[in-house]
Amino acid sequence: MDPLKSVLNVAASGMRAQGERLKVVSENVANASSTGNTEGGEPYRRKVISFEEMIDRETGASMVGVSDVTQDDADFELRFDPAHPAANQDGFVKVSNVKTILELANMREASRSYQANLNMFETGRTMRSQLLDLLK
Repeated sequence: MDPLKSVLNVAASGMRAQGERLKVVSENVANASSTGNTEGGEPYRRKVISFEEMIDRETGASMVGVSDVTQDDADFELRFDPAHPAANQDGFVKVSNVKTILELANMREASRSYQANLNMFETGRTMRSQLLDLLK
């Protein structure tokens, strides 16, 4: 078992997982102001990503993978907008349960984690290259 190959696989799995996380966050941010189209219609519901440990059969290394993407069951907020087509009889419209500030924090965390995994991948690749140079 090549430990440097294991490093590359683990770092790559981290980058894939954080890439998926960024995709979910970007969907949430893009739809944060979505409302229902008609009275009683549901606005966009925030998505939440979950991760799980995965064992690489080839190297035995613990890696990360996406286990599930689910919808956040938090209540929708109500906004007063009687002219909106989705307004109820009291003039309130359901708006998405996405909290933009929370999503931006998640985006920053995912970006930093992706960068850390990328640095680990580049370090592993450099070490592997140096080892091959020594063996020449």
